[in-house]
Amino acid sequence: MNTDTFTPIQRSAVMRAVKGADTGPERLVRKLLWAEGYRYRLNVRTLPGAPDIVLRSRNSAIFVHGCFWHGHACPRGARLPATNADYWRAKIGRNTARDKAAGKALTKMGWRHAIIWECETRDPVRLVRLLKRRISV
Repeated sequence: MNTDTFTPIQRSAVMRAVKGADTGPERLVRKLLWAEGYRYRLNVRTLPGAPDIVLRSRNSAIFVHGCFWHGHACPRGARLPATNADYWRAKIGRNTARDKAAGKALTKMGWRHAIIWECETRDPVRLVRLLKRRISV
């Protein structure tokens, strides 16, 4: 029994509209880094996991993760959709495993990396402190 309110074609269109890069939280992190005087590259495909932000001069990579999509322990990330829960559990599990593998590979290459969660971008002042603490910006 399919409880989805959209047809498969409509659902596909909705999922295609979900952004994978240049999201609001990413833009905020970039804006704050720029204001602090740091220069960066975006989505460097030559590094494991294609980090959202790369500070080459500091050998640091930043991933800005959506809480739901990457299984964060906050209220938004811990909530699973009521329908097709097995699919979403597996999907988020694959994302989490991929994130861990990318982090290990970056560490092995001598790169520092940090994850900034979507829920941590709500307070810009706190976010600047987090950035500085997590990657020694």
